[in-house]
Amino acid sequence: MINSASIQKQSPYVRILTDDQIHEIRRSAFDIMATAGFKVLHQGAVKMLKKAGAVVKGDIVRVPEFIVNECLHKAPKGFTIYDRQGQRAMEVEGRKSYYGTNPASPSTKDARTGAIHPTTVADIVNGALVADACENIDWVMPMGSCQDVPSIAADLHEFEAVVKHTTKPVIFIGYSARGTEMIYEMAAEVAGGMDNLRQKPFVILYPEPISPLVFPNEVVDRLFLAADLFMPQVPGPAVQLGATGPATLAGVVAQITAESLMCLTLAQLRKPGCPVCLSGNVQILDMRTGLFGVGFPEMSLGIAAQAEVAQSFGLPTWGYAGCTDAKRVDAQAGLESGFSILSQGLAGINLIHDVGYLDMAMVSSPAMLLLGNEAIGMTKRFIQGIEVTPDTLARQVIETVGPGGHFLQQRHTLEHFRSELWRSELLTRQPYDAWEQSGAKDMEQRIQDKLIEILDTHTIPPLPDAVCTAIEKIKIEGEAELTAAQK
Repeated sequence: MINSASIQKQSPYVRILTDDQIHEIRRSAFDIMATAGFKVLHQGAVKMLKKAGAVVKGDIVRVPEFIVNECLHKAPKGFTIYDRQGQRAMEVEGRKSYYGTNPASPSTKDARTGAIHPTTVADIVNGALVADACENIDWVMPMGSCQDVPSIAADLHEFEAVVKHTTKPVIFIGYSARGTEMIYEMAAEVAGGMDNLRQKPFVILYPEPISPLVFPNEVVDRLFLAADLFMPQVPGPAVQLGATGPATLAGVVAQITAESLMCLTLAQLRKPGCPVCLSGNVQILDMRTGLFGVGFPEMSLGIAAQAEVAQSFGLPTWGYAGCTDAKRVDAQAGLESGFSILSQGLAGINLIHDVGYLDMAMVSSPAMLLLGNEAIGMTKRFIQGIEVTPDTLARQVIETVGPGGHFLQQRHTLEHFRSELWRSELLTRQPYDAWEQSGAKDMEQRIQDKLIEILDTHTIPPLPDAVCTAIEKIKIEGEAELTAAQK
């Protein structure tokens, strides 16, 4: 039926699976949980699952569907994330998409020189600063895993570097349960207390079980820690096609769904109602080279399919895009990163990370982040769709101009031309002669110029001195504690 009195605005989207396919994947995931089960190395979790009705044999735990369904019923269908200043930043629900940076790479392409070297705390600072300046980057992960501090305490240094250099929400990887606890203490200092942090969370935990189907003690501790605080978490089972999962996308999606449902079940049994995404990572192992790749279209295809399964439960989703197997910010980087950014945005995935990876996720690159920022801007405009109203249809304006006229002097043009078109800061829209006269710079050079401008001029509101002192104290004392415990 046509309702000609309504305002029409339809966002473009993609659909990967049919309802029947989603049903089959869900049934397979429940079957995996109940028959193959999981190796759970956390004795407290084993006891909790057994009490709930799971079948336990040694460290193998098989989880019947009724337990999972009870936990699904208790899990919230979304949550709101704030920025460092307490302002609403992201409503993680439905098909609302938000893009963030990459984490944990051992190497970085230097923001100023372009040289590739082991990631340092200074690189984490630069990555956060550049991400803060990118209008289309919605949240930040520490861009790399710093190699110039003790590895057991690197997460403390990384979180301090990020939270001081962006006001945007932060998603973090705790490298240990105790380190995760200390990061929450740091975040509470920023928020003005743990109660304030719980009321307006600006941090999200990213824990990962080990695929296939293993839940180590430390991973469960981190899941429980976030649940106990009612802080949002995005569990990230990472299943490689043909290596840590089946060689078929359908099998990988089913396994990820099972592992993610197990994360959700553990969290909900621990603290009913705590916010958890139904999330995971479809990863590609290139059998020709034996290497992990992030530029394959099948990666985005699988992630979008897994997100559709999560959406069928009404739960928040997770993806990764804006990354490339290329070694520099070149045409391959633009092709691979742009494709993943658009396809996953069209899939309506909520939290999409890894914008900024080069070289099969081994190198963080602020320059690559700027390229991704452009692609995200284009994607957001495309997904915004077309508004069809009496004003935008412009019947009267067309009648007024008439045959052979022009619209340059019409007020309607003045009122709409800025808002209707997305504008880039980096793509060239010049005539060839003007481009040549301005230096004939290619995209990589224009990105580098913009990068230096950001590093030299971009500022953010500083944290109060007392908060900085408190965070540094937690970091210093935490590093001493963690390194001593490791000996």
